[in-house]
Amino acid sequence: MFAHPWWFLFLLVVAALAVGYWWINRRRQRYTMRFTNLALLERVAPKGPGRWRHVPMALVLVALVLMTIALAGPQGTAQVPRNRATVMLTIDVSLSMRATDVEPSRLQVAESAASTFADQLPAGINLGLSSFAATPSTLVTPTTDRQAVKNAIGSLQLAESTGTGDAIRASLAAIRAFGSQIRGPEGPPPARIILLSDGKQTTPTTDPADDRGAFPAAAEARAAGVPISAISFGTEYGEIEIDGRPVSVAVADDQMREIAQLSGGDFRRASTELDLRETYANLAEQVGYEERTVDLSGRWFLAATILVVLGAATAIVTGQRLP
Repeated sequence: MFAHPWWFLFLLVVAALAVGYWWINRRRQRYTMRFTNLALLERVAPKGPGRWRHVPMALVLVALVLMTIALAGPQGTAQVPRNRATVMLTIDVSLSMRATDVEPSRLQVAESAASTFADQLPAGINLGLSSFAATPSTLVTPTTDRQAVKNAIGSLQLAESTGTGDAIRASLAAIRAFGSQIRGPEGPPPARIILLSDGKQTTPTTDPADDRGAFPAAAEARAAGVPISAISFGTEYGEIEIDGRPVSVAVADDQMREIAQLSGGDFRRASTELDLRETYANLAEQVGYEERTVDLSGRWFLAATILVVLGAATAIVTGQRLP
C-alpha cells in the first residue's frame, strides 16, 4: 500500500537515464572503432577498468528506484503500544483458590502471574486491581503505578463464597469513575476487565442468571463497551479441606465461557502455571498494543542513500565519472 503512488511515474525518468547511459556508451564505442590501428591504440591508451566502469552508474540507478519507492509513501501495519486504555484485573480469592492442584496453590500462582502481567503492560496503560469472594474489593484504582498494583497483588487474602456478578459490577464502577476523570475529546479510554476465577458463583444466589448474578453483569459490561477476558483457572481435580473433610473444587469453565460471550470478550482456559503465564502474556499484547498504519519510507530512503554513497566511492576507486 502506497500513500502517493503517482510518484512511480518518476521511474520513467530513471528508465530514460538508463537508456541515455547505454546510448552514450554505444557512441563512445563507435568513436573508438574509428581508430583503425587497434594495436597502437592498446599501447598508447591506458587500460580501462572494463565492466567495473558501469558499477557506479548501476548503483545510482538502483538508488533512484529505491528513492522513487520511498517518495511513493510505502505503508505497512505495526504493533505500537497503546497510550490510552484502562484494565481492571479482577481476581477470585474464594477458599477454592487455596487448592494445590496447581502447585504450590492456585492463589500463589495467580499472584505471581498477575505481577508478571503488570510488568508486561506498556507504561501508558492504566491498570487497576480488585479481588472478590462473597463481596468485591477495589484494591487499586486504575493507575500507571505498577508497583502499587504489585504490592496489592501480594496482599490478597482468601475468604468464603464467590460473588462473581458483584465483582464484575464493582470493576465496571471503577472503570466508569476513572474514565470520568480523564475523559478527553474522544471520550473515555477503551477499557477491559480481566476476570480470573476457578469456580461457580455462590452468592448472592447459585444462579448466575439472577438479577445480581454474573450473566446480567456481563451483559451490563457489554452495554458499557467493556469486554471481559474471562480466565478459567484450575483443574477438574482441585480439592480443599473444610472442617476436616475433603471438598471438590473442580474448575467451572461453562460459567466463565458464558460471561466472556455475553460481554463480547473472550474466554481462556489455564490449568497450569505455564498456561496462565502464556494467557497473561497474550492478553498483555492484545490489550497493550494496537495495529496502526505506519510510514515505511524511511528505510527506503536510507537504502537509497547508502547506494548513492557506494556509487560515488566506486567511481572514485575506478577513476570513472558519471555521465
